[in-house]
Amino acid sequence: MHNEFTAIIERDDEWFISYCPEIPGANGQGRTIEECRKSLVSAIELILEDRREDALRGVPQEAIRETVVLQRSAARC
Repeated sequence: MHNEFTAIIERDDEWFISYCPEIPGANGQGRTIEECRKSLVSAIELILEDRREDALRGVPQEAIRETVVLQRSAARC
C-alpha cells in the first residue's frame, strides 16, 4: 500500500522538528533533517497502527472484512 503525507520540517536552534498536518499528533525531532524525518515516519506509523486497531475492536465477527487498496491513476498524477 502506498501512502503519502506532508512533512513540515523546521529548524529550532540545533534541532530539527517536524509534524504532519494530516495526522494530528504525529511529530518528530532530530539533530539532522534525516533523523527528524525518520522520527516523524515512526510517529506516523505508530499512530496509524493504533487507530486501525482501535477502530476494528467493535467490528462484529459475522461482518465481512476486506482490504481496500487505493491507487492513484496516471491521469491524476
